[in-house]
Amino acid sequence: MISGLIHVARPADTAIESLADTLSALVAGVAAGLVGDAVIVTAAANEALETIAEGSGATLVVRPPGTHPWIAGAKVARREWLLCLEPGDIPSEGWIRSLDRFVGTARPDMALGRMRRPHAGLPARLAARGEGVVGASRPRAGDVVRRDRLLAGLPFAPRLKVRLLPARLERA
Repeated sequence: MISGLIHVARPADTAIESLADTLSALVAGVAAGLVGDAVIVTAAANEALETIAEGSGATLVVRPPGTHPWIAGAKVARREWLLCLEPGDIPSEGWIRSLDRFVGTARPDMALGRMRRPHAGLPARLAARGEGVVGASRPRAGDVVRRDRLLAGLPFAPRLKVRLLPARLERA
């Protein structure tokens, strides 16, 4: 099973709606037995985020200043594998099977799987492609990573080899 980590960079009305869409998409993973819990990470809490977290059963984490959001979420996540997301990320059809196969077959040295994010900007897509060659020093939204790797700190040392997954994230 995996934990879904959703980093809300700026809690605005549009981010709140997108967060609800992302949490709704994870329900299929819960029903399939893949997703065990969800963690919402933000720099500043607000009432809307608290309401969404309470209503969905997710854990809300207000990260201390200077703490990396994925590490703050990993500290409270309850599963060995973490799916890093941003509000509005919607996994496309077939994502459950792809992630289940990855976490079930990944070797300890293969600790990072990456879903495609065609909606990401060009610089982010180019950086992700480069990391496919030289290895990833930190996770990005759309990555599936072992919890212990995140808790060991960033940047990853040595860099983690990226395995591209046959699933992608759409934008809500």
